[in-house]
Amino acid sequence: MFEYKFVKIDLNFWGNNPKEDYQDIIMNHAKEGWRFVQIFAPPTKGYGSAPYFEIIFERPNNQ
Repeated sequence: MFEYKFVKIDLNFWGNNPKEDYQDIIMNHAKEGWRFVQIFAPPTKGYGSAPYFEIIFERPNNQ
């Protein structure tokens, strides 16, 4: 079994740049035993871009 963690990263409205450094987030979670699985972006809004994306992590659930 695995446990999953979802980290939401908001994007700036102007320029669509992430408000946080996603590479640092992935590296820090890896140090805690999380494995990067996927970056998920929701459907776009009327302006043609998503307002956020989510980074999905997993790790073995030791139960």
